[in-house]
Amino acid sequence: MWYHRPPVTAELLQSLPNLQIVASAGAGIDHLDLKLIASFGVKVANTPAAVSTDTADMAVALLLASARRLVEGYQLAVSPDTRHFPADWLGTAVAGATLGIVGMGTIGYKVAQRARAFEMKILYHNRRQRSRAEEGAVGAVYCQKLEELLQQSDFVLLCVTLTPQTHRLIGRRELELMKPTATLLNISRGLVVDQEALVEALQNQVIKAAALDVTHPEPLPRDHPLLTMKNVIITPHMGGSTRRTYSCMMETLTESIEAALAGLPVPNEV
Repeated sequence: MWYHRPPVTAELLQSLPNLQIVASAGAGIDHLDLKLIASFGVKVANTPAAVSTDTADMAVALLLASARRLVEGYQLAVSPDTRHFPADWLGTAVAGATLGIVGMGTIGYKVAQRARAFEMKILYHNRRQRSRAEEGAVGAVYCQKLEELLQQSDFVLLCVTLTPQTHRLIGRRELELMKPTATLLNISRGLVVDQEALVEALQNQVIKAAALDVTHPEPLPRDHPLLTMKNVIITPHMGGSTRRTYSCMMETLTESIEAALAGLPVPNEV
């Protein structure tokens, strides 16, 4: 599967009696009905390791771009109406700021490694606490409750998998817990955030800004309010979109398929 196609429906599975594996590019599997697929005796594999490095880079790129108002600055610099650069054009300092990572899996941890190089303070919330050695390596502090992280963070980064438990994990209540100077960053799935609540929070200055590599739907309708807000950066779900990642994903998919056909353990089986 590439870009969630073809859709794996009951009709498709019934039409392929010899199917042994569904190999899906990327880390997310929210587009797959795992119980349905398993009921046909079919295995599922994805490519989480292939996308982790470049997606972590994208998270940092969004953080820096939002903090330093990169898109606004570019538009100012190239505008035909610009006659001078304002002296009060100010961004947000990253060094010394607190980054709260929601979901400290492979990608979240790689973001923490990068953030430490920017001298950021790192908090994280996860289903399980990382080992003391892993925490110490990146200077991360565990928040057992999401609320603790939201209240303390200058930047909140969403790195969770989309599940029934994380659907609209960030809603009106969670946004109101954040600092009015905070930025929400999302590189997971659009449905992790209640977008209507996010629009209201941005319009009413409940939070300062948002940087989103994912939305729901993708792309957003052309009249969606998020598309016209100066304090919002939106990119087209391009976290893992590099030549290296795509090549690695294809190699990983091929390995999984070959293993399944040979009756061997499947790498990255879900």
